[in-house]
Amino acid sequence: MVNCCGLLTANKEPVPLKSVEVELQVRDHVATVVSTLNYENKEDKPLEAVFVFPLPGDAAVCHFSATIGQTQIVAEVKEKQQAREEYDDALSSGQQAFLLEESDQSPDIFSLSVGSLPPGESASIRLEYVTELAVQADDGLRFCLPAVLNPRYQPQGASVQVTSVPASLVPYSLSFSARVSSPRGVLMCLLCVIVPQDVEVLIYYKDAHQPTAVVEAGQASAKPGSLMGDPVVMLSLYPEFPQDVMSSLASCGEFVFLLDRSGSMDCPMNNSKRDQTRIGSARDTLLLLLKSLPMGCYFNIYSFGSGYEHIFPKSVEYSQKTMEEALKKVTDMKANLGGTEILKPLQHIHSQPCIPNHPRQVFVFTDGEVGNTKEIISLVKKNSGSHRCFSFGIGEGASSALINGLAKEGGGHAQFITGADRMQPKVMQSLRFALQPAVVDISVTWDLPKGVSVTVLSPPITALFQGQRSLVYAQLSGQSSEAAEGCVTVKYSLAGHPSQNQLHFSLTPAQDTGLTVHSLAARTLIRSLEMEERESRREQDGGLKKKVVELSVQSGVSSAFTAFIAVNKGDGEAIQGPLVRRNVPTPGEFYLHISIKQAKTQKRFLEMPTTIKIYLCFDFPLQKAAHFKQPPRDPLLQLVSLQKASGCWELDPALAAALGKTSEEVENTKPASEVWATILALIWLRGFKMDAQEEWELLAMKAASWLRAQNAPCVTECVEAGNALLGCNVQKDALGL
Repeated sequence: MVNCCGLLTANKEPVPLKSVEVELQVRDHVATVVSTLNYENKEDKPLEAVFVFPLPGDAAVCHFSATIGQTQIVAEVKEKQQAREEYDDALSSGQQAFLLEESDQSPDIFSLSVGSLPPGESASIRLEYVTELAVQADDGLRFCLPAVLNPRYQPQGASVQVTSVPASLVPYSLSFSARVSSPRGVLMCLLCVIVPQDVEVLIYYKDAHQPTAVVEAGQASAKPGSLMGDPVVMLSLYPEFPQDVMSSLASCGEFVFLLDRSGSMDCPMNNSKRDQTRIGSARDTLLLLLKSLPMGCYFNIYSFGSGYEHIFPKSVEYSQKTMEEALKKVTDMKANLGGTEILKPLQHIHSQPCIPNHPRQVFVFTDGEVGNTKEIISLVKKNSGSHRCFSFGIGEGASSALINGLAKEGGGHAQFITGADRMQPKVMQSLRFALQPAVVDISVTWDLPKGVSVTVLSPPITALFQGQRSLVYAQLSGQSSEAAEGCVTVKYSLAGHPSQNQLHFSLTPAQDTGLTVHSLAARTLIRSLEMEERESRREQDGGLKKKVVELSVQSGVSSAFTAFIAVNKGDGEAIQGPLVRRNVPTPGEFYLHISIKQAKTQKRFLEMPTTIKIYLCFDFPLQKAAHFKQPPRDPLLQLVSLQKASGCWELDPALAAALGKTSEEVENTKPASEVWATILALIWLRGFKMDAQEEWELLAMKAASWLRAQNAPCVTECVEAGNALLGCNVQKDALGL
């Protein structure tokens, strides 16, 4: 248990941070988060406390204030260097000061400096941010609160200073409460997941894929015509593709799999179950991926740690021989390559010439965080014209800024595998996305009443997938009647077929949204300008940097070039000598002890609004992954491992064993043939593994395609015999035959 009296770090130094309180409010697919950090100086001298902590990578920090006694000081956003100078000047004058700034290397790391806290003084710091909720594979919306800043791999020259100590030495508490509501007033299914290190809330709405539009009124005190003075609309679009086009998946492409083999991949996937390690799950996932690839495509597998390796010098054509060679090496992969250096293997992948008529699809698997997130994302964006990037964050430590940034700038899709999640269904969903025909010629057009104009603030949509949400922010200028309506049309071409989706929406501003949509819109525009500035590096005139600073100051949303500064301009006396500096430690590995009111940790339909209170304290140290035994291999994976690259199975003792039968039982029912073996495998999948259909559906489609190509006359007879042998009742049509 935490020693609440000592408040000591591992170095026996007093720590001023007492507690962290987090309040979450979710409206539809947008979350507002308020964090309150409570400090107290129990030393006999003034001190400066520095706390480095994570936030979601796409968060828009929009408020920062401090309360000392009865005095509240609201911070202002200023150019970063100016803010730092004002902070230093305030400290040297004996004034209390607070500085909040984003890391230069990664947009999801913030440092908070609490300066000149007098002996015996307490301070309460309030930090507010808004963020979009990511859509998961099962249509749920995911909120993640990073409760700990994990150690990050630092390429040479990068620096993020983090103090980390065992959980038993962390002298502050963390409490968390959530309120979830939907303005549509429908039933929702709410799932709370509490996992080591991070807090997750998964939310399920009825009609989650219904397109929506929210218009938010501008700030009355802001200048008309400015971003904060005009109304802003947030569109949530879910394009629906024609079924006849979606029924045929692409049979070409270059698939490059990039797997993290750093030491942390030896940790278990689910600490509460103490089961399979992350690297073990990744190996099983690569098996499913390789079995599901279409004949005629190309592929390669890279793995990385401090350095990187690849199975083939360049991507090779998918065949039985190359598949077997790759699987043999995948089986031997261990988490033994050191750190987490993603940049170099990505540079090597992009240096390879593209294969004509085979679009490149890059799948990145990592459980880590890096200090050069912005550099990596810039590389992916630079090469986005020649590839799509699908990213997977494994475990609670994966950086949301890295995972979401890779997918967003790479025109792909991001997935997070945490808690009790299985990696395989989420990865196979992304493979289905990658096999969808590429959507090209995407355009968004607006039809608005006379006198109303629109300025789109979001970057152009570069990727569309069936079932994936796209958010668009736009500024509306001019006047319209109260009953006025607007229309937005998304046009695109899919497999040579022109298509379009429309959304009609009211221009009447929504009630009680505050400036949430404006903050998210400003954040979107700021991130786009920052990326453009990094690519152009126009340091001579600083035009883009100046735009970012102006927009950040106007909107009150943080950026890479600004910081929040708050100074208590009381009657301070100049400090004699330097302040005592205290780095507030972040906890290492721990379990979370929780109590939940009004909701259980399982899916339930709940009337809205629903409030969940979750209390966390750091109680138990996490055992090391080396103590966990690997579970026996899944029968599904045993069967899948026997499938040939063409899609068929061979009739042999290994297949009989995977089906739970003897060789004699299988061979005496029907003459030995690949057709008979393949039908047996498909019946077993549908008869016994329907709960894992997402994992085997693509390889089953490949098997059915192979069967149809054989034109075998005995298919109906084999299906009947297979059902009798396995004790199933699977119809021929259900097998795709």
